[in-house]
Amino acid sequence: MFVACFIVLCLVFLVYQLWRKKDIYKLDKQLNSGIFSLPILGHSYLFIGNKESNMKAWQTLGRDAIRNENGLSSVWLGTNFNTMVADPIAAEFILKTCLEKDEVMNMAKLFVGNGLIFAPVSIWKPRRKVLLPTFGPKNMRHFLTMFNKHSGILAAQLNNAVGNPTSVWKYFTAYTMDVIADATLGYEMHALRDTSHPFITAIDEGLASAAKRMVSPWLYPDIVYNSLPVFQRLLKLKDYLWDFVGQLIKTKRKEIEANENKEEIEYKQHLKTFLELLIKSSGGENGYTDTEIIEELMVIIIAGNDTSAVGSSFISLMLSRHLDVQEKIYQELQEVFGDSNRAPTTEDLVHLKYLDAVIRETLRLYPPVPIITRKVDRTIILPSGLKLVAGTGVFMNIWAVHRNPRYWGEDAEQFRPERFLEAKLTHPAAFMPFSYGPRNCVGYQFAMTSMKTVLSTVLRQYQVFPVTPGDAPPLRLTFDLMMKDAD
Repeated sequence: MFVACFIVLCLVFLVYQLWRKKDIYKLDKQLNSGIFSLPILGHSYLFIGNKESNMKAWQTLGRDAIRNENGLSSVWLGTNFNTMVADPIAAEFILKTCLEKDEVMNMAKLFVGNGLIFAPVSIWKPRRKVLLPTFGPKNMRHFLTMFNKHSGILAAQLNNAVGNPTSVWKYFTAYTMDVIADATLGYEMHALRDTSHPFITAIDEGLASAAKRMVSPWLYPDIVYNSLPVFQRLLKLKDYLWDFVGQLIKTKRKEIEANENKEEIEYKQHLKTFLELLIKSSGGENGYTDTEIIEELMVIIIAGNDTSAVGSSFISLMLSRHLDVQEKIYQELQEVFGDSNRAPTTEDLVHLKYLDAVIRETLRLYPPVPIITRKVDRTIILPSGLKLVAGTGVFMNIWAVHRNPRYWGEDAEQFRPERFLEAKLTHPAAFMPFSYGPRNCVGYQFAMTSMKTVLSTVLRQYQVFPVTPGDAPPLRLTFDLMMKDAD
């Protein structure tokens, strides 16, 4: 009798779940995924393996969306349904309409808290208003001096690698970490001298853990994840990073208080770090608490460091494989700087149009953040007429949007910087390496200026060649929230 009742209850529960998700199953059928989905696991089996396997899975799912005329497909991670987007028209609509981040991305909040990238809309909107002016043109001039200082140090360090095979990744990672630590915290990290600084390794390990959980639905329940050693390790990493930044905040607050007797205008002219700017913006109704400052600085450090480092590294790899492009950049640098090794000015960077095109073309093919998420908090109808169901998630596959031949032509897979000089984009959201819409990256100009500065400095003094002459194999890519070169 008990067994019969249990079976009936299970059947009733199953029927209820099917009825409750009927609109989702209808959408799943309309999206017509060409990738086999397993019961219970869904498509998560594609992510079993290392970080390189994870990136291959996102590429496979992105190509499946490109295959469909509407540029959309479905992805099941366990029992969680998501729409995969590889079409800029749908991307623009969703990114302007759905501002909440999906629950999957919230898993990174354990590590960085409610920083601007991960915060719910209720927190994100007022904080963005406070943070946005810190990336304004006036402050960017201050940051350019930091870019120049650390670019010069990097150029000197690269002299040790001349004539030998070397990883550009470690050099650009160290450069960007030195820049970010200087610009955000006013702290001399000296990563170019010691790439094993515990702050750097803690960030790398924490991001890798968050990315692994993101694609492992069996780790979604907190009761499961919190019982694993990886959770305790993540808490230790967070404690170290937050304590490190927290101590710098206390030190900087004392420094600012010591200057309270000076004229306010005079002191503001000397503000140069994000930490100082945020502290001066704290207090009052729209101000930041120390915890909120830590959260925002952690996001700026992580996003700023990895975005610029990944971008600069991929650009160097592309130039080693396309020596004709590298020569064109050098000729442009000669036109602007002549034989001088002087630090670039803002006006110099504006004139480096071909370098700008090379940076953009590399970011198109290798966007540092290939996947961003959104939560559909209310049912919406896309421009195509397709209805996305409330409560489902969205994976914005930037890697796939940037390679969609409907918007980039039949040569979408080819590296051709001239496309950014020849014509305007076929759609404004066809190119979005720093996201798009109201929640796009506030540090877009910071990252672009940093990359332009360091590349214009290094490429005046060095040439980049492939380690092995001849036709280079396709790049092997990894995913740990950021996309990186596996080699």
